[in-house]
Amino acid sequence: MLKTRAKYGLGQVVRHRKHPFRGVVFDVDAEFSNTEAWYEAIPEESRPAKDQPFYHLLAENDQNYYVAYVSEQNLIADYSGQPVTHPDLGDFFGPFEDGQYPLHFNLN
Repeated sequence: MLKTRAKYGLGQVVRHRKHPFRGVVFDVDAEFSNTEAWYEAIPEESRPAKDQPFYHLLAENDQNYYVAYVSEQNLIADYSGQPVTHPDLGDFFGPFEDGQYPLHFNLN
């Protein structure tokens, strides 16, 4: 039985440790659950371990909005108090409050 616990929660604002982007967590995989092709495309010296939570983010940088899939080891909490402006946030979350985004709906 997998005993991994996610460090970051749904609606939390996070940023990447190495790359200049931030985003809002909208889903979490208890361990790697993407394709092998995606994983192999990461340079070997930078590949994260698969046995940790991976986060789906509504991400943004200075030029783009996109969905990112990031390992827990590569994220840090963003306490800037600045909202994320990804255009799809309203599909999942309510307005930014107290440093995070509340879910629009309950999960099972």
